[in-house]
Amino acid sequence: MRLIPSIVSLIPAVCLSGMALAEQVTITDVAGRQVSIDVPVERMILGEGRQVYLLGALEPDAPFDHVVGWREDFSQADPDNYARYAEKFPELKELPTFGGFKDGTFDVEQAAALQPDVILMNLEARAATEDAGYDAKLAELDIPIVYVDFREDPIAHTTPSMRLMGQLLGKQEAAEEFIAFSEAQMARVTDVIDAHDPERPKVFIDRAGGYSDDCCMSFGSGNFGDYVELAGGSNIARDIIPSTFGTLNPEQIIAANPQQVVVTGGSWDAYVPGGDWVGVGPGADLAEARNKLEALTERTAMTGIDAVKDGNVHAIWHQFYNSPDYFVAVQQLASWFHPELFADLDPDATMQELHDRFLPVDYEPGYWVSLDD
Repeated sequence: MRLIPSIVSLIPAVCLSGMALAEQVTITDVAGRQVSIDVPVERMILGEGRQVYLLGALEPDAPFDHVVGWREDFSQADPDNYARYAEKFPELKELPTFGGFKDGTFDVEQAAALQPDVILMNLEARAATEDAGYDAKLAELDIPIVYVDFREDPIAHTTPSMRLMGQLLGKQEAAEEFIAFSEAQMARVTDVIDAHDPERPKVFIDRAGGYSDDCCMSFGSGNFGDYVELAGGSNIARDIIPSTFGTLNPEQIIAANPQQVVVTGGSWDAYVPGGDWVGVGPGADLAEARNKLEALTERTAMTGIDAVKDGNVHAIWHQFYNSPDYFVAVQQLASWFHPELFADLDPDATMQELHDRFLPVDYEPGYWVSLDD
């Protein structure tokens, strides 16, 4: 299996087991690279543990069947969901774990010993992967890298990433079913916004508010910044932060005077034990989350802004920034920004249907909270 310069026709190839036929195909990943690979793949390494968000939707009965190793971030960045997956699929605890490509701790020899058919990487790691020569070393071992993305530009890349995963796993029908559902749910917001063209409230997205004493991380024109615009808001950082991720200072926030503040939160004891972050996620204690959210309004950056005066301060699960389920976040944002237009929209019901139809774990509320609840 090698990187090749042009698309080739499907080439039948007998699997090593002799029990089934594989096909050699050339796919184009989200980095625009053409990769020749035998599908369906039997052994994959996940360059990020949260790629299970993709796998779980495509193979809910056995999402770890083809995973032979993964980066150890799922248990730290999203311990609530990790615990639920581990309870149902205890085999995930035995999977070999890897360091990251971006921090230079990935072990090529360890990866080669697992004989993977493919290593699935997130797009943001590409520059570090190439700078460190990981791609060349893996190519010498006939181990292809395939890039997916649902973080840097989720609006543009989530659907092609899901299709790539479907092709790699031979789950194209499941991928298309998920895509159709996500597009229909997104249209429940965008069709209404397009039809009514409401006045857009100014919105400050406080990325991981309370995670550190510094204030304030946010999003430019990508990721949650895009979600805000799709939901009928105006992201105050859009013209200040030049890329997807960046920082606003308190003076910029006060000067912008946002009418809505949305803090992204999660369970981050692995990184900042006992921090001021807002603990939302499956099964969250929403009374505690609300108290921590209210405490964040006492920061200098919140001084005198309309959102605090009017109680339009909310928290939402941070991992929507790195999940194919981001359309649910757009629904919830729209419900906060334009309650009169979306009185009949129930993001909780959307999450319930998402879990019932596609995901391997049951839905538990707790993914958002608001000071006006």
